[in-house]
Amino acid sequence: MGYALARAALKAGHKVTLISASDLQPPVGIDFVGVESAKDMFSAVKKFLPKCDCLIMAAAVADYAPARTAKTKIEKTGKSLTIKLKPTPDILKWAGKHKKVRRRKTEDRGQKGQIIVGFALEDKNLRKNAEKKLREKNLDMIIANTPDAIGSDKSAVQIKTPDSEWIKLPFAGKMTIARRILALLNR
Repeated sequence: MGYALARAALKAGHKVTLISASDLQPPVGIDFVGVESAKDMFSAVKKFLPKCDCLIMAAAVADYAPARTAKTKIEKTGKSLTIKLKPTPDILKWAGKHKKVRRRKTEDRGQKGQIIVGFALEDKNLRKNAEKKLREKNLDMIIANTPDAIGSDKSAVQIKTPDSEWIKLPFAGKMTIARRILALLNR
């Protein structure tokens, strides 16, 4: 979905920087920043957020990472192994907290705020959980989908902004969905 959004934004005339851990070939004309870990992703978002008008976080990195990493191979002993995990930073929440806020029209001197968009992959209580993320992460738009979207070329999504009702986009190709999302952002 992130790559479809990047392609659609580029076709719409936007300058696009794609931060991704994927090994997919980035579209021609897009600035690509490759990352390998949640820590790398967070560093890249911190670096590029001040330079952007709109940040769309189309997929969450892992919610947890190993609390300790091994510097060498862990030898097989035949015994069970327990891996302790720690939460990764909530990059989307950080971005919502650090976005440039739009000023009131009477004070607006050409300065625009930033738009922060997040995705909520939910297997139950889709709208309720997505709305909670919209509020708690200070987002301008949340796009809710189900695990069926993972690895699929088609999907169905539901979209909400703080001041709108839910918009349900029917099952369609991800490029079609990406264009619809961008059109809603440009309203």
